[in-house]
Amino acid sequence: MRKPSLLVIFLMVFVDLVGFGMVLPLLPKYVRDFGAPGWLLGAIVASYSLMQFLFAPAWGRLSDRIGRRPVLLISTAGFIASYSLFAVGSTLTHPALALGVILASRVLSGVCGANIAVAQAYIADLSTPAERSRRMGLIGMAFGLGFIAGPIIAVVALLAFGRSGPGWCAATICAINLVLAWFLLGESRSAEAVAPPRSGGRFDHWRTVLARPHLGLLAGIYFLATFAFTCFETTLAILIAENFRFPKGGTDSEIAVSFLFAFCGLIGALVQGGMIGRLVRLLGESRMIALSLLLTALSLAPLPFFTGALQHSPSELWRSGGASVFGFLGSLFTLGGAGWIGLIACLAILSIGSSMTRPPLFGLVSSLSPSNEQGFTLGVTQSAGSLARITGPVFASATFDWHHSFPYVICAALALGAFAWCWIRLPASPQPGAGVS
Repeated sequence: MRKPSLLVIFLMVFVDLVGFGMVLPLLPKYVRDFGAPGWLLGAIVASYSLMQFLFAPAWGRLSDRIGRRPVLLISTAGFIASYSLFAVGSTLTHPALALGVILASRVLSGVCGANIAVAQAYIADLSTPAERSRRMGLIGMAFGLGFIAGPIIAVVALLAFGRSGPGWCAATICAINLVLAWFLLGESRSAEAVAPPRSGGRFDHWRTVLARPHLGLLAGIYFLATFAFTCFETTLAILIAENFRFPKGGTDSEIAVSFLFAFCGLIGALVQGGMIGRLVRLLGESRMIALSLLLTALSLAPLPFFTGALQHSPSELWRSGGASVFGFLGSLFTLGGAGWIGLIACLAILSIGSSMTRPPLFGLVSSLSPSNEQGFTLGVTQSAGSLARITGPVFASATFDWHHSFPYVICAALALGAFAWCWIRLPASPQPGAGVS
């Protein structure tokens, strides 16, 4: 009989996120190459999160009823289909058809990506309340490592196999993941933790969770934190192309952005993989969440004001840095000038801040939830983040067109407001029973 394992669920989430990290840096350029206007680009980017928003509570609730393992296996199979569609769509010659296929791939990927709530519930099943925040860091670490490996693998696949290479490579990785999970992933939900019957629609379920003390506050904070971070994800590639004067028509800006995403992922993995437990013990979950929001605000505000140019192409910097992410960034430090130094420093702080939000927040949500509703309450909270990822790209792209600093400055102000809200309203040590009364 297969035994539930934190290592197996970590590896499963990591491999899924490698595929996500491969596609994310390339998606805006692919969509733009097919002549999509800004609103359509925003819609395609937001479609992934819209599906997460709609399906995260459903996946979580289903896993409370039938178990975590079958839901995780089904969603992983869906990832294979979604990345295959992305590979096909990226090489079609008819723009409207290509954009339709790419949109379909993102919709299906978003449906499957809503399984992150199930992975969090899996970890909660195997953890005591005191361990949950630290162990929720495994999900964040998987995110970070996926954003390290994914962009790098995407560049290699792109160079080796052309435009469709990253999509087919991501599909293959997910197929391997499905086979391994079939043989290694055990069920974590105990037979006693049976979800009670629940009547009402989706919004009734939302009201049920958000009306509970502290859970509504945590969902709101997660929405604001995710909204602020989404502006960086959506506009960084465009910001760098404009502020650092990359030549149009080449791939230099895409290469640079891929490695900057990898750098952010590496910082996030280091923080969530090795520091979360110590920080929670030192600060407590509530104060740690507040500090993460403050760091996010302080790093977002100056990001759009760094400018400069490169005397060497990113591929030359890659070779001069010994073909490593840190070597590439070191070359930017020494050859790129003050603008690149400031940009990389702010991205490091932003990565630290954003990495400190999710684990303690979801640890608190888990601790404040009944054991037989872990998947449900975590799914609703996850949907708050998905809602931010629906509205965030549209907001960021629209305000960026007005002035490239607007989304960064506005989101920095939102993060600062969330910091104050968290510090004032969330007790330093909420009682475990507070979220169920």
